[in-house]
Amino acid sequence: MKVLFIEPPKNPWFVMGNYLPPPLALLCLAAYLEKSLPSVEIKILDCQAEEIEWDSVKDRIEEWNPDIVAPSTLSTCNADLTLRVATITKNITPDIQTVLGGLHFSVLAEEVLQKYPQVDFIVRGEGEETFSELVRTIQENSSLDSVQGITFRKDGNVVATPDRPQIKNLDSLPFPAYHFVAAHMSKYRFPAAKKLPYALVEGSRGCAHVCSFCTQWRYWGKCRQKSPQRVADEFEYLYREFGSRFLWLTDDYVRLDAWMETLCDELIAREITEDLMWFFQSRADEIVNGKTLLPKLRETGLQWIMTGLETHDPDLLEQYHKGVEVTTGKEAIDLLKEHDILAQTTAIIGDRSESSETLEAFREWIDDIDPDIAVFMTMTPFPGTPMYEEALAKGWLEGVQWDQFDMIHATMPTEHLTSREVQKELYKTYRSFYSWGRRIRGTLSSNKVKKRYFRHMMWKGFLGLVKGLFRF
Repeated sequence: MKVLFIEPPKNPWFVMGNYLPPPLALLCLAAYLEKSLPSVEIKILDCQAEEIEWDSVKDRIEEWNPDIVAPSTLSTCNADLTLRVATITKNITPDIQTVLGGLHFSVLAEEVLQKYPQVDFIVRGEGEETFSELVRTIQENSSLDSVQGITFRKDGNVVATPDRPQIKNLDSLPFPAYHFVAAHMSKYRFPAAKKLPYALVEGSRGCAHVCSFCTQWRYWGKCRQKSPQRVADEFEYLYREFGSRFLWLTDDYVRLDAWMETLCDELIAREITEDLMWFFQSRADEIVNGKTLLPKLRETGLQWIMTGLETHDPDLLEQYHKGVEVTTGKEAIDLLKEHDILAQTTAIIGDRSESSETLEAFREWIDDIDPDIAVFMTMTPFPGTPMYEEALAKGWLEGVQWDQFDMIHATMPTEHLTSREVQKELYKTYRSFYSWGRRIRGTLSSNKVKKRYFRHMMWKGFLGLVKGLFRF
């Protein structure tokens, strides 16, 4: 049995610069499959790292002749790319089984299987145990009905087996299988972080909060953490075995608490912090409540935190179930700057209630908060959220394609603005925040990460890239 995981060719999300992350989801699936079914041959084809274009994907699949092809999706905007891999695979031979997974396809599993004959199976939810059991079942030609968490066709009908319980002990999972992409580690990059190679570490799954625009807490459920010792083990493994010097802790919900303090102590004890740089995202209230931990975090090489402030409107924050005060954002940003930690924020425009006037007030607010870096996104009704169902029912999506669900393209109008006008407001927001004065100050900043980011942004013509993506 041969299983080929594929990271399809795709363009980087320009907001983060010309970055290229390792395919973490595929590395996790491959590691678990290798552990549970050692007789299975595994290959990961990372088209981005290997600089493989679409016209060569077919040749690479034919060359390896797998029994199963499992392409990565990552997010809704990449769904069409995943389906394209499945189409290419079936055009080679219908005998190759195609398996899709991830949040987008988990939510729309039945719809996808009804519409796309090139898809054989969808693994719903957390994938390690389900995918490995599916491979074993196909290998043994056993009954698929016993595999929890899959959707497939049976006797001409689309059927779904019961959901699989989530993995309780995340420490039981093997390290992500970076050895399958070891030859390409130097290709994984994050321009604002000069240190290479760049790697990802997962410390937890799920979130204790229920923000209405977010899909992650629905997919992963309540927060489950690996032990801080286990996370430190992964840091050290990547540091020593692959030379990784910039690590992204990918968790959706990072708390500055006793767990984090133990992780810091573990990293310091392992003597890997001298030339280590790492990054995570956290909530503004967690930063404020855990401010006493900031000096130790900085000591370990933590140089960058991203926090979602979302909006200046307290009513919208309440509507989003964010559970944080507007004023907390400014306090969090100031604390990060005080400790020489790059303060990046994300914010959302294009809520149904918003107008040109409210967005002008938003721009004044974010300018006053003055984060080092700001990423502005449009309100996007992702599948799996109540907003998506409402947008479908009320015709707000206006024929938008999946590749536009990237939080940069406006996918629906507000009560006062057309989608095109929302797009213009987003560009205006970027142009307002990244003024010439801010850009020049950024390139001269004493914070080394901020300086690299702004110099890279100016070199790439950041605002021109923003404008070039939009439909006006």
